[in-house]
Amino acid sequence: MQHFNSLADLHRFNGLPMPENPLFSVYRCPKKTSLADKPFTSDFYTISLKKLKSGIIMYGRTKYDHENGCMLFTSPRQVIAFKELEYYEDSFVIFIHEDFLNGHFLHHEISKYAFFDYEANEALHLSPREEQIMWDLFFKIDAEYRTNNDEYSRNIMLSHVDAMLKYSQRFYKRQFINRSELSGKTVSKFNDALSSYFKNGFTRGLPNVTSLASQLHLSPRYLSDLLKQETGKTAIELIHIYLINEAKNRLRNDDQRVSEIAYQLGFEDLSYFSRLFKKETGVTPNQFKKHSPN
Repeated sequence: MQHFNSLADLHRFNGLPMPENPLFSVYRCPKKTSLADKPFTSDFYTISLKKLKSGIIMYGRTKYDHENGCMLFTSPRQVIAFKELEYYEDSFVIFIHEDFLNGHFLHHEISKYAFFDYEANEALHLSPREEQIMWDLFFKIDAEYRTNNDEYSRNIMLSHVDAMLKYSQRFYKRQFINRSELSGKTVSKFNDALSSYFKNGFTRGLPNVTSLASQLHLSPRYLSDLLKQETGKTAIELIHIYLINEAKNRLRNDDQRVSEIAYQLGFEDLSYFSRLFKKETGVTPNQFKKHSPN
């Protein structure tokens, strides 16, 4: 698989005009566009808005085939492929080499935007008003990209990129709320998946966010963000709560030793189980068992 650390090579591979900047480029896609259909990876972040009429975009192992206006975000070294793309309306894509962020606050901040690790079927669906906001920001970035090349250019373009990411975070929260109202509470499905995990045996190790997200057909970061929106707690925090509640139940009702209960719940390290239990309850498992009514 081909990997690109050069923006010029990436543009050439996809049949795009040569970039104005070696580490940053913007491209406004016509209704029909011809991009390379072979999968590739790169050292670039991408931010794009697309209304796909036909064809396929893939990143990771997931196909993107939405017809509505959607924002897609990919991070460096994700696998991407395009095939026979045709859009309902023009779209845009922004390429940002990770080195372009060096020395700028986005170098660290961009990793906090979990949607760069979402799957394609978790794209951001925009309302017409939201879409207009994104286009306005794109036009500002595009104008700076094409008409200026001085010491202010990078900071100005990245300030608009930063605004685009902050709006995306806001719009995703709106999407989480709307979709949870339509499809039911994710936390209920998450708890059902946890319950199912334990019904199928207690010797498979601790449940993890990745495996549970896979059961719910979500990426781990999307699941955690959705649960955070619904409950105020992340996926791993909810797993810990579930485990400790189960442990408390067993400590009250079983004659087993604490070590046996910890092992049955998937803990290989008894000291880790004790630390987690005390963090959640304020007492050790032995103290809890000793003072619990039979």
